[in-house]
Amino acid sequence: MKKVISFLSIMVVLFLAACGNEESGGQEAKKDLVFGFGVGTYEEQFRKGILPILEENGYDVEIKVFSQNMQVNPAMAEGAIDASVFQSTSYMEGMNKELNVEMVRLAFSPGAPQSLRSVKHDSLDAIKDGSTVALPNDPVNQERAVRILEDLGWVSVEKDAGTTDFNLNSVKAADYDLDLKVLDPAQILASLEDVDFGVVNGNYIASSGLKISDALQIENTPEEHRIIVSILKENLDTQWAKDVKAAFESPEFEEYILSEEKYDGFILPEAWESN
Repeated sequence: MKKVISFLSIMVVLFLAACGNEESGGQEAKKDLVFGFGVGTYEEQFRKGILPILEENGYDVEIKVFSQNMQVNPAMAEGAIDASVFQSTSYMEGMNKELNVEMVRLAFSPGAPQSLRSVKHDSLDAIKDGSTVALPNDPVNQERAVRILEDLGWVSVEKDAGTTDFNLNSVKAADYDLDLKVLDPAQILASLEDVDFGVVNGNYIASSGLKISDALQIENTPEEHRIIVSILKENLDTQWAKDVKAAFESPEFEEYILSEEKYDGFILPEAWESN
């Protein structure tokens, strides 16, 4: 009789363990993670500030850097990466529709605002009809860039311009009739010698050793354009996702970012205000 009771007890324990694994989708024990990044400073932030925290918690993390941002989200949709740090909420939502995938924001990451810069001119007063202005070629970053010009009164933007489907047909001349040049975001900084002004994504400024504060005009970045950690919705309640979120909101990561001069001017996660 005792053997029967003991056997039944073991079976109950195994059954409860199986139920626990089923509820978590088998993800609770996941310790191998793959993070994807575009070109820029976010990979360095992760490698120096987040990776040590995750490794201390027993995670084995692979870092994949893609040569073009447009390659990152398809990699997540295919299951090649578990998380990414390179995009905004607006960009992610647009890609969700395009790729028929459900990515969500896990946490905010320190992100740099766009800025209007020039190597030919040291003042915004140099603007005139016919001035050339370089803008990013992807819709979301292009819309952000145009809003900087709109705030200056250089252009006007139609009310129904959109964000993820933005295009320059929505932009009209205002105080000036400008020549808008569309370039890959990674090329604008290097192309400033060829244009009068350019709107540069902030991560490229930090990577180049320049300061965001040296710009002629800095973007007032709305929340939907701040840099986020993206994962698939199905992974949101996993333990590894909770640990990643905790790492990005940790005092240790905050201390690293604040200790690096290159991140001066970055938009910091609100979670750090309570640290």
